[in-house]
Amino acid sequence: MQRSNDKPRKLELLAPAKDCEIAREAIIHGADAVYIGADAFGARAAATNSTADIARLVDFAHAYNARIYVTLNTLIYDSELAQAERLIRDIYRAGVDALIVQDMSVLRMDIPPIALHASTQCDTRTPDKARFLEDCGFSQIVLARELSLSEIKQISQATTVPLEVFVHGALCVSYSGDCQASLLSTGRSANRGECAQMCRLNYRLTDSEGNPLAADAHYLSLRDMNRLDRLGDLADAGVSSFKIEGRLKDSAYVRNVVAAYSLALDKLVAASAGTYVRASSGEISLSLQPDVERSFNRRFTNYLLDGRPANGQKMSSLDSPKWIGNKVATVIRANGNRIEVNAIEKLSNGDGLGYFGADGKFKGFRLNRIEGRTIHTLSPLGIAPGTVLYRNRDKRLDDRMTSPTAERRIRLDAMLRRVDNRRVALQLTDENGLRAEATAEIDFQRARTPQSDNRRRTLAKLGDTIFKLCNFDDLTGDMDFIAASQLADLRRSAVALLIDTRKAAYSFDYRRPEQSDIESFKAEALDYHDNVANRLSEEFFRSHGIAVAQRALEASNPRQDKDFRVMKTRYCLRRELGACLRSPSARKLPTPLFLHSADITFRLDFDCSNCEMHVIRPASQANH
Repeated sequence: MQRSNDKPRKLELLAPAKDCEIAREAIIHGADAVYIGADAFGARAAATNSTADIARLVDFAHAYNARIYVTLNTLIYDSELAQAERLIRDIYRAGVDALIVQDMSVLRMDIPPIALHASTQCDTRTPDKARFLEDCGFSQIVLARELSLSEIKQISQATTVPLEVFVHGALCVSYSGDCQASLLSTGRSANRGECAQMCRLNYRLTDSEGNPLAADAHYLSLRDMNRLDRLGDLADAGVSSFKIEGRLKDSAYVRNVVAAYSLALDKLVAASAGTYVRASSGEISLSLQPDVERSFNRRFTNYLLDGRPANGQKMSSLDSPKWIGNKVATVIRANGNRIEVNAIEKLSNGDGLGYFGADGKFKGFRLNRIEGRTIHTLSPLGIAPGTVLYRNRDKRLDDRMTSPTAERRIRLDAMLRRVDNRRVALQLTDENGLRAEATAEIDFQRARTPQSDNRRRTLAKLGDTIFKLCNFDDLTGDMDFIAASQLADLRRSAVALLIDTRKAAYSFDYRRPEQSDIESFKAEALDYHDNVANRLSEEFFRSHGIAVAQRALEASNPRQDKDFRVMKTRYCLRRELGACLRSPSARKLPTPLFLHSADITFRLDFDCSNCEMHVIRPASQANH
């Protein structure tokens, strides 16, 4: 399948939102779409919102032609199918643009024709899988984070629907949707929105005899993704939707990161000579200088966008799963709660600072007061000279984020003209080419001075609306006096009509038809890795000739006397530690390898033919 090149391709910046207020901030700061959880079945159990709140958010977003996607991307049990159906109907009535789903039961429910997006938990890594999902009726497909540019391009060439990729934020070490580590270790299912983040734990690395092979570290914890400088490459590869991870992040994070990516997308669109356009409307005015380095991150990686990292580039964050922050100072000497530093950035009272202690662990503290080069802390700290200090809470930035940091306005042109000797008309045309005209009776009088500038000032007073006046064409007599109050009433009437016009012109996507003759993406029967959790999902796959041999572990009774592969990942710990099995350095580490944390043990197996690592929960751990 080939994509049409007849018109510019819309590029969408897709932002996360924990709640509706953060969603509004995301849109104001440049998001073309927002994804948010409803009150059930979202993959972040701690981020839920009522349908009524979402309906109000939809009205706000659609004014800018921005879209709202609701995440319904957990597995659904048989006993919950009716509840899920009711929720989807409510979401549809709220005006939501699309559902992001994992569970294929949705395609067999009795629901309205709301557009469906295939979640990243669908684990789409091949053209066959993407084409299957498109043929099944999905309007947008979220691709696996692990894909390279060439793999994305291959999928783009095989499909016609928009493709969505993550560009920023936290990385799951396992292929999304295929991680059972949390479920089998703690009973909390990642596929039910309750991930216990086993990948962020501190582990001991040992051989089969339990002998330590290196210092304890966060061996499965990946850095955060940052593709701010690769948006053009992704667009050229066929990506239309650029997704920021972070549905549990606060408003300051979302505002800063969204603003940074929105500016980058604007530059890409401006340089594309009409190849690309932004998917929503409005001009963003920022009062902050966005910088993704100043928001939470575990240091950054491009991950596998260019294939396997070369030149010693790291994907992991072994020393800490938290935000270390940016280097801001070096300790000269410490005496009790006073630390003399050589600062490379301006420090402020209230900053959060940290350092790596002699034990290799990251320790944080609060800067209580700074005088010259001396930091005062609340309690004595034994920090050695030469220690690097990092800032992971910027008090000045936090203070800045307590007030508005952006404004978004729809550009419009105004034309004022006389209809006859008693009436005047105001026509407004917005940046999308939509028009509205209001008329009013005017008692014209002769003015003593030219009036055009006064009229422009009155018509430009749009501060309590979403609009911004750009061009004004005054076709009335320059010496005709029109009272400012009459002009203001006329402006309000025209604006109200334009808002109604924009609402009427808003274009919804609807669910695509499901094809009857679809080529399967998989030859063998589905097992627990494929997350079939209910009868409708099973019915869906079987209707397309795909057998289901085993349901998801969440919906079955897994045997306790067998090994389970709980993660499959393209991240390879041996490669990260410089001991790839396909290189002479393999002898640096024995085989097999084990990870231990408290009472949890995982075995690491390596599939070198596919360059993948498998994390195995041994049968011996079943009762732990």
